[in-house]
Amino acid sequence: MSTMEAFDFTEEIARITAPLYERVKTVIPEAEWLVHAPYVAAINKLKVERNAVILAHNYMTPEIFHCVGDLCGDSLALAKMAQDTDAEVILLAGVHFMAETAKLLNPDKTVLMPDLGAGCTLASSITGADVRALKVAHPGRPVVTYVNTSAEVKAESDICCTSSNAVKVVESLGVDEVIMIPDEYLSGFVASQTKVKIIPWKGHCVVHEAFTAAEIAEYRDMYDDIAVIAHPECPGEVRDAADFVGSTSAMIDWVRTHKPKRVFMVTECSMSDNVAAEEPEVEFIRPCNLCPYMKMITLPKILAALETLEPRVEIPEDVARRARVSVERMVAVA
Repeated sequence: MSTMEAFDFTEEIARITAPLYERVKTVIPEAEWLVHAPYVAAINKLKVERNAVILAHNYMTPEIFHCVGDLCGDSLALAKMAQDTDAEVILLAGVHFMAETAKLLNPDKTVLMPDLGAGCTLASSITGADVRALKVAHPGRPVVTYVNTSAEVKAESDICCTSSNAVKVVESLGVDEVIMIPDEYLSGFVASQTKVKIIPWKGHCVVHEAFTAAEIAEYRDMYDDIAVIAHPECPGEVRDAADFVGSTSAMIDWVRTHKPKRVFMVTECSMSDNVAAEEPEVEFIRPCNLCPYMKMITLPKILAALETLEPRVEIPEDVARRARVSVERMVAVA
C-alpha cells in the first residue's frame, strides 16, 4: 500500500485495525481513527516487508505508541531494546538523540528518523566544546551525561544516564564529585538523593520547565483527591509539591500500582493518553504541555520513512566510537 492509497478507509482496513482501535478507543475519537487507521494498516504491513521494528517513546501519541510501536518505553528501555533487536531496520519514533543512541548500539543496522528536525531543547543546550571546557574547569571529575544529548556530547563524556537510573549511575563511579549535564533540574533531583556532589549545567526541557507549583496548588484546590506525580526534569518547586517523583517508567508503574481515582502526571501530555488507554478507571487531569519536537513524528512521516528507507541517521565513526562507550557503560550499570 502506497502513501497515497493509505488515505482511504475501507472495510478491509476496518477489519484489520479493529483490535488496535480497541486499545485506544477511550483516548482517540472514532472520527480521528478513520484518518489514522489506513496509515496504521500500511505501516504494520510494510514493517514486515522491511524486517523493521519501530521503537516508540512514551511521549508519542496513542496511534503511534499503541498501534504501530513494537517496542515502547522510556529512554533507558529504548536503549536496551535497540541493542537487543534482530530487525534489519530500526525506526525511532521519538526525537533525534534517541535515534542516535539506537545507531550507536546498532552501527551495522539501518536506523531511520521520520523527521531529522525532531530535536530537543536539552540536547541543543550543550555542545562537545562546552563539555571540554567543563572538564578543564573541573579536572579529574567524571562527566555523567543525560541521554538527552547529541552523540558529540556523549563522546566527550564518561558515562550516560537516564532519569530512571541517574542516581545509580552517579554512585557507581565511586567518587565524591561528578559533573552532571545538561539538565539542571534532574541534577538537583539527583543531588537530593545522593551524597555525591553534583556540578550541574543550566539546561532545561521546554516541556517540564513550564510547570509551576502554583499550577499544582490550583489543581489540588479543584480536586481534593488528586494525586500529583512529577518527572525529575521539573523545577524543584514542582517536585516538592508532588506526591511522587520519578522517571516516565516509574510514573507509569506508580499509576498501575496505586490506581488513584484522579492523577495529574506532570510531564509530556501524550504520556497521560497512553497510560489512560491502559488504565481507563483512572481519571487523568491533563494540563497539556506537548513537546513540539515529539509531535513532529506522525504516521504519514513514519510510512514515508519505511517506504524510502530515509532519512537515515549516521554518525561519524570517530564520534560514534567514543560515544558508544559512554552509552554501553550506562546499559551495563542499568
